[in-house]
Amino acid sequence: MDDENDTRGGDAPCFAHQVIGGESIDPQQARDVARFRKAERVRLLGVRRMPSEARQAATESLVEALNTHVEPQPGQRIAVYWPIRGEPDLRGWMASAHARGARVLLPVVVARDHPLEFHLWSPGCAMKRGIWNIPVPDGAAADTPDLVISPLVGIDDALYRLGNGGGYYDRTLAALEPRPKVIGVGFSGCRIETIFPMPWDVPMDEALLSDGTHLLR
Repeated sequence: MDDENDTRGGDAPCFAHQVIGGESIDPQQARDVARFRKAERVRLLGVRRMPSEARQAATESLVEALNTHVEPQPGQRIAVYWPIRGEPDLRGWMASAHARGARVLLPVVVARDHPLEFHLWSPGCAMKRGIWNIPVPDGAAADTPDLVISPLVGIDDALYRLGNGGGYYDRTLAALEPRPKVIGVGFSGCRIETIFPMPWDVPMDEALLSDGTHLLR
């Protein structure tokens, strides 16, 4: 799922600044950050490619970390994700959380450039192809998560997330009230010094990586 709109605007060059979130943003700065993020995204997606055995081992380590730091509770609403583009496959963990009584939700793009909705999922439920052909629950009710587990392309030292490029998670988290706890998950090798955060970026509360790294904000 695309995740991070890099420039957030298309103002003509004659505008000296854009005002986003009450802050003045130089369009040239926004373009420079967008170019940097695009290059880092390509690099990190390459790092994420690995042989199937290594991927399985890394996924198992990540699930072990989730089991250590996240204890699903009956009735707790946990948004996870359907894996794409080599993201860690947490569907087994989702099934386990469901079995423990949690309400597992999947993100659904309802319209381009709009916040996500989170729809109820359960093992074996009817699925359909959503935008970009990502499977989503068919006919399920939308709900508001208490916890969001978000896949990482990259994560910086301040826990700002680099995603796939569409801005959906940032847009959604900024609109949710109350804001849920957010945990980023990824394979080792996805850490970078900074994504050069912009006013629209929303940091993770925690991050868990497959090498056992646990980051807290």
